[in-house]
Amino acid sequence: MFTALAAPPQRAHAAPVAAQAPASASANARAAASAKPAAASICDIYCDARDPSNATSQRNAATATVHGRTITLVLSDNDVMGFATIGGGGQGDEVWLDRSFDGGRTWGSGSKLGDTKTPAGSAGWRTQMYNVDDWVNAGVGALRACGEAAGQPEIACTGWARVDRNASTPSKAAATALMMLYDNKTGLFESNGWWTGANALTAIIDNARITGMGSYKYAISTTYDLNKNAQGGNFTNNFMDDTGWWGMAWVDAYDATGDSRYLDTARADADHMNAYWETGTCGGGVWWSSDSDKHYKNSITNELYLELNAALHNRISGDTTYLGRANAEWSWLKGSGLLDGSDHLIHDGLDSGSCAPTGQTYTYNQGVILGGLSELYRATGDSGLLDTAKTLANASTTSSALNPSGVLSDIGEASDCSSDGSAFKGPYVRGLAALNSALSDHPYSAYLDHQADVAHANDRNGLDQYGPHWNGPFSLPTPGHNCQQVALSLLNAAEEN
Repeated sequence: MFTALAAPPQRAHAAPVAAQAPASASANARAAASAKPAAASICDIYCDARDPSNATSQRNAATATVHGRTITLVLSDNDVMGFATIGGGGQGDEVWLDRSFDGGRTWGSGSKLGDTKTPAGSAGWRTQMYNVDDWVNAGVGALRACGEAAGQPEIACTGWARVDRNASTPSKAAATALMMLYDNKTGLFESNGWWTGANALTAIIDNARITGMGSYKYAISTTYDLNKNAQGGNFTNNFMDDTGWWGMAWVDAYDATGDSRYLDTARADADHMNAYWETGTCGGGVWWSSDSDKHYKNSITNELYLELNAALHNRISGDTTYLGRANAEWSWLKGSGLLDGSDHLIHDGLDSGSCAPTGQTYTYNQGVILGGLSELYRATGDSGLLDTAKTLANASTTSSALNPSGVLSDIGEASDCSSDGSAFKGPYVRGLAALNSALSDHPYSAYLDHQADVAHANDRNGLDQYGPHWNGPFSLPTPGHNCQQVALSLLNAAEEN
């Protein structure tokens, strides 16, 4: 069970002006603020523009300074609202709130909420209270306080923060931060990544199962309804690994809801992948892509094919078809050369000419196989599958190349949150957690706990947003939701095990 290590204060982080606004940002912020449309009033427990004297709880969440004035974001958790104050100045000092529904990326219709000025005879002033979330419209929000000294051009803003709703555990807080990046209009996550959207949805579904917090389960039906007919339909496209990721997401959705349409779609995804299984090249396996110029038999596609077919068998009464496919896949995979017999790490794929293993040992290749073997063990009761999985897991958890300083990292790990590689660690920890749960002694709990402890302490900001490197230092490259979804998968895994 993951217990967060002590870490420097996050929610009361003081943000100096320079960190919040580069030299040109004050003018840009002023121009943007003046151009923003008026914010629509939001009602939650209370409606916007509530008197702060009625707050039932309050805490200082973030501060900033400008020309000797202190700007403070005050949050009232019980009311799910916040307000801004400015102090240490005098008449004409201005203070307001900004409200964002995409994790502080933009605040188009939530700019300059409660904008007010310090009256004569006062050293400070405050805004009215405004809601953090737009709960009626599934808007997961954040606030910051901004202000300026009278007669001065500089604007200072605090860091973004939010109330403690849906944040009682590290994984719930990370799920809430991920849902800030969910686009209710597209049913996908920031930048609308396709296969990464499947992984992000899986992380949200897993969090609901592990924590019992169902606040974000609406994303299941929203994603499904808005995207079922996208690309090739039924969440298929010309890349078989993409199809496999979505198939596993819909298995997860079926488990969470019991809705048979999700299981039907997962079956359609497995059938689509099966159409690209062939034995003429390298003796078997599924092609990575249906495109003739991308013929490549790679590990991740075949690991997903194994896991998806085994998972379907475990959920379809009387099935023999999907079990037969899973057994055929494993028989081929273990003899293909993809599983290195010397270091027990898995290569990326096979050279289509020589059928020799090639490519990097990416983390997700080391993890999805563990989930696949765990599902196949559940289907067959063959304990040898768990023995093989343990050999692979022992290799990946102790590999110095994959765990520099004891912390999981892809070789040459990206420093962004939008590339494919920035999403790889999430499937790894999910697969390891699945194996850990299948083993009675749970041998990988300490490893998962350590990874979660390190990430929580070193790679997180006041909104519980995570960066690309769990061992820090923290940075938040934008755009992209991958850093957040892999961190959520990690925290889920640690809390579950």
